[in-house]
Amino acid sequence: MDADVQATFTATLVDEWARGGVRDAVVCPGSRSTPLALALADHPGVRVHVHHDERSGGFLALGRALADGRPVVVLTTSGTATVELHPAVVEAHHSGIPLLVCTADRPPELQDVGAAQTIDQQRLYGPATRWFHDPGVPVASSSPRWRPLAARALAETSGPPPGPVHLNLPFREPLVGVPSELPPAREPLEAALERGAGFAPLSTAGSSRWLERQGLIVAGVGSGPSVLPLAEALGWPVVADPRAEAWQPHPNVIPHLDAILRSEAARTVLRPEMVLRFGDPLASRVVNEWLATADDTVVIAPTWSDPEAVASSVFRTDPAAAAEVLLSTNLPPKEGASSLFRGKLRSPWGEVAEVAAEIVAASLDPATEPGIARDLLAALPDGGDLVVSSSMPVRDVERYAQPRDGVRVLANRGANGIDGVVSTAVGVALAGRPTALLIGDIAFLHDSNGLLGAAGRGVDLVVVVVDNDGGGIFSFLPQAGKLPGDRFEALFGTPHGLDLVALAAAYGPEASAVDGDVGAAAAEALAKGGVHVLVARTDRAANVEAHRRLDDAVAAAVTAAL
Repeated sequence: MDADVQATFTATLVDEWARGGVRDAVVCPGSRSTPLALALADHPGVRVHVHHDERSGGFLALGRALADGRPVVVLTTSGTATVELHPAVVEAHHSGIPLLVCTADRPPELQDVGAAQTIDQQRLYGPATRWFHDPGVPVASSSPRWRPLAARALAETSGPPPGPVHLNLPFREPLVGVPSELPPAREPLEAALERGAGFAPLSTAGSSRWLERQGLIVAGVGSGPSVLPLAEALGWPVVADPRAEAWQPHPNVIPHLDAILRSEAARTVLRPEMVLRFGDPLASRVVNEWLATADDTVVIAPTWSDPEAVASSVFRTDPAAAAEVLLSTNLPPKEGASSLFRGKLRSPWGEVAEVAAEIVAASLDPATEPGIARDLLAALPDGGDLVVSSSMPVRDVERYAQPRDGVRVLANRGANGIDGVVSTAVGVALAGRPTALLIGDIAFLHDSNGLLGAAGRGVDLVVVVVDNDGGGIFSFLPQAGKLPGDRFEALFGTPHGLDLVALAAAYGPEASAVDGDVGAAAAEALAKGGVHVLVARTDRAANVEAHRRLDDAVAAAVTAAL
């Protein structure tokens, strides 16, 4: 029942906080806060101090945290009780005091309907908190994320710099439940958050934590040049985002991993014990879900980046600098000692990568969307830039293109949207490098105005529009197989029926349809100079089948190799 789920959720939060060093909590009496109040009172490692006045209770918690720098929880019920904590939150912010501020709240259905003791508690304390989060009413299916939520809250309040964190926690009646078995605890998280240039906990923990483990490095944007020598020294494979410096021809770099993992044998045999991720996750859902099965995941990124909720440690710092430190501080020990560094890439990664590359190169049809992505990158001159749109283009480059030197791959992957992509590519081309854009038809329509004036900006840009008359990525999602064809087309396929060559030409650039080798046509257009739009027409159903055939071929070859 809901009450038991809420009880299990709050018991998990408190257990994780206690594991991380929380020893005290101030509870201000109220009804809506019952699930967390009971969890705090029931945990043997937490002392509960009750205070009737929320304003004074906030400062009581602040004083306890001030005494020894250890995070302290303060809990209130919903409504104006939460506002009373604001002075203590502001003081904790300016004084750098770790305060875990927990406000109970009404569930969504009681918001904005005149329910008693209900106010807007979202980001109630404004910029005075290090972090705010509202996880919604607890549901059993989200239980794998409960400990990561608690761990992050503790890490954020601990800093550096320390300060208040606000968790707004909605609960439904009934409020009294019985906790069931808690989600399993993971590694201790004393060093879960590290900001700035120094991160001694990471470098000093490395040798003992990684010794004799089979690991894998994920190189995201900003991971820097030290990732590859680090991988060589460890003997670990590297899976790289096409925008990362590590995405280049190298013995340790494994392209086509999405296709490789379509083999069940590969998923089992290649499973890493540890994942070391520098920067953001990859675009491939298949790869990310497989990486989430590793025993231990360390994330090093400028911002908190753990969408799968699997990280055992998150180091918030510059990933390139972290790679340099790891490479320089974990030098091979003297002869005879155990070594973190194993050297040569372990089998069977090398064989699998070679087989996959051979199959992709031999099987790709240049007229298909995977073939267009691969050939366009290969056709660019050294010193050029490839801008890749979200949805299918970025996935096709990551999944099927062959890494190469001399060309940068760029994309708007911060929010992963498809708006403004044409304008972004024109802006990239203003830097003076020959530039190509790979974009789908819907994204092109979102920002065709990006071509306004582009022909007169003195840039060399070729825009390759993959026109499958609609939202191609949706054909790969469950909706495509579960909905009637006409309903799917109306809501997801969304055919536009427009002549994109005519549309592009209306803005001034040279525009044409390409039926054959898109890579060759793009190279020819760049050689001419100026702005060109090439429209490659494909079929959505045929595109799904092309991906399936290619992935099946790779999976079969990889399985045979293993």
